[in-house]
Amino acid sequence: MDPVKLIASDGTEIILDRQAAMVSGTIKSMLGGPGGYVEQEKGEINFPEISGKTLEQTVQYFYYKLRHTNPSSNHTLPEFKIEPESALELLMAANYLDT
Repeated sequence: MDPVKLIASDGTEIILDRQAAMVSGTIKSMLGGPGGYVEQEKGEINFPEISGKTLEQTVQYFYYKLRHTNPSSNHTLPEFKIEPESALELLMAANYLDT
């Protein structure tokens, strides 16, 4: 596992596999793009606008997408459950993270 650390606004730290983190276009650019971002060197990214709970749910989605996205499969994806009270915050985080 090539780990990446994501840090939420409340200090929550989530360590995940780099492959899962690359589901996010924003994270992919920060970790793999040209420009020498500090995040590339440290392997950690701070998200001062995203709460710990929202970041945890977003990381769950990264793993869900990796597990269930298979171009050669025609099966229907299982539903990714989202609580109605967290939907708006998750939508904003997904938009920012380009997922």
